[in-house]
Amino acid sequence: MLQSSSISAIVVAGGSGTRFGSEKPKQLAILKGRPILSRTIAVFENLEIVDEIILVLPTDWMDVIVAEAVLPFGFTKVRCTAGGASRTESTRRGFTASAGDVVLIHDGVRPLVDPEVVRRVAEAAIATGAALAAAEVRDTLKLASNGLVCRTVDRQNMWQAQTPQGFRREVLAAALADEGAEATDDVGLAESLGLPIALVASTHRNLKITTPEDLAMAEAILSADEIQGADEAQAMIRMGQGYDVHRLVEGRPLFLGCVEIPHDKGLLGHSDADVMAHALVDALLGAAALGDIGFHFPEDPQWSGASGASLLAGAMAKVRSAGFELVNADVTLIGERPKIGPFRDKMKAAVAAALNVPPAAINIKATTTEGLGFTGTGEGLAAMAVASVRAA
Repeated sequence: MLQSSSISAIVVAGGSGTRFGSEKPKQLAILKGRPILSRTIAVFENLEIVDEIILVLPTDWMDVIVAEAVLPFGFTKVRCTAGGASRTESTRRGFTASAGDVVLIHDGVRPLVDPEVVRRVAEAAIATGAALAAAEVRDTLKLASNGLVCRTVDRQNMWQAQTPQGFRREVLAAALADEGAEATDDVGLAESLGLPIALVASTHRNLKITTPEDLAMAEAILSADEIQGADEAQAMIRMGQGYDVHRLVEGRPLFLGCVEIPHDKGLLGHSDADVMAHALVDALLGAAALGDIGFHFPEDPQWSGASGASLLAGAMAKVRSAGFELVNADVTLIGERPKIGPFRDKMKAAVAAALNVPPAAINIKATTTEGLGFTGTGEGLAAMAVASVRAA
């Protein structure tokens, strides 16, 4: 069902966060070493069901937020738009900028949402038309007036609304059609139309960071996760392999391992055709289960002539965004010529710099095919790579 639908995630981060009490918007507050908003975006960036992320930002802070919470993390699905004066207007602007058959709306400061909850909200929205994540109310509820308790409210069947909140496109369009409509959350607009709304059980872990106390709680949750999963994380070594081939032609410079090598021919390709870098890109993406080089860096004008170093840096940013760090990488060039021995150390340093890792984590070597095949006759070069990563 999900595979046949395109899905847009609207991450609403258009508020100024006045209750947070900081000079910058709370979206930029640091949670375990990185901005809250970047952690939220990463959940949707790494979900294969999500086709695009529309990031709704406060106009006055858009450039700063993009510079601190988007660009450093190599997100590829994100597009930004300016928010409005209210939550509903920000949703409306995000919806206008989106294209999905299904639209998920999520608070930019709910970074701990479970990806499986996101998936189930999308499924429920397709089936019902509208859906939301919610957690059961655990505390006794009191109705009060003027500081005095009026009565106890039965908490049975009471749920605390969270995000994401999901809609089939036509349902959200109908809910937003009334320009004067306002609601404290997005499904409130659908409620006013009498539309059915599915409830997807979530947990109180999916908290909205509104105050410094909320940030401290989120820090504590992540710290507890680290302690609980420390042994598993150390043991969780994942590996990926990569293989690439390019034809050797006259009139092209030869780039191998992010270094230009003197040679009478160069490798033919849409980018600089650095066969060693490309094989390592695939190995890195494979280790983190993020697809392949063709998916992330397709043959379009954006990547025309792109260097192997830039593709490696982009791939490593995606690997880190997925929660992994490189342990080591081993790259093998296959071909009779050129001999890369004199350039090996320079290659190691260049590849390590692109990945922002120590050169000791990189191994570069070469082999021949004893004159056999296209690499043996000098028609082209091939490369193999293996990369291992661990949970960061």
